Amino acid sequence: MTATFHDLRGKTVFITGGGSGIGAALTDGFLAQGAKVGFVQRSDASAFCDEMEGKHGTRPLFVACDITDMHALKAAIAHTGTELGPLDVLVNNAANDKRHDALEVDEGFWDWSQAINLKAYFFACQAAAAAMRGRGGVIVNFSSISYMMGQAGYASYTTANGGITAMTHSLAREFGPEKIRVNALAPGWVMTQKQREMWVTEEALEAHLAKQCLKETLAPEDVVGATLFLASDTSRMMTGQLMVVDGGVVSAR
Repeated sequence: MTATFHDLRGKTVFITGGGSGIGAALTDGFLAQGAKVGFVQRSDASAFCDEMEGKHGTRPLFVACDITDMHALKAAIAHTGTELGPLDVLVNNAANDKRHDALEVDEGFWDWSQAINLKAYFFACQAAAAAMRGRGGVIVNFSSISYMMGQAGYASYTTANGGITAMTHSLAREFGPEKIRVNALAPGWVMTQKQREMWVTEEALEAHLAKQCLKETLAPEDVVGATLFLASDTSRMMTGQLMVVDGGVVSAR
């Protein structure tokens, strides 16, 4: 960690998908700042919580939840506020970039994909804004550079990414009078364990690095600092914006 955001100490943060991949790095990063973290994911995260408690002396609050269940997602946000204190920061991070052929997508797959990658984001924002009303707060929505690049092979996912950015602009305008800031963060290709197991090949990685200005792969930790900045009062007059952390792919194309 290269910076300390003192105002995050004691803040209550809720992260979707906060026990693995980028989400785990975010949980770790916020705990290192002294924040109280609650998070959801479908798989058991007890071992990860043990690890974080041993590292930081503070145990994150884990709630098992499928974010396509909007009732369960809203209940998890409310539970976090009850257990850790009024919500200050929401980070919508959970997503699923399952590859698919556009000609083979049916309504069931489309609805499932949008539920994870866009619908859950909106209703988490709605629940968080209701909890922050009268006090102010911060929402960070994770998007992706994939939709900016016109990537093929997962049109439903990139559609949701574009929707997240558009939604962020609108919610920033609507929630601004309540002193709630809403920004989006678009990572490039981050080398999580899932990405390495499912999509990374030597040829694909070489081609992607050729597009980057910085010739290094992105790790989950590389997006943590930007998220902390957006969550902190350091960026207090920044809202409705999209921050890109991609090693220079978008600017280099």
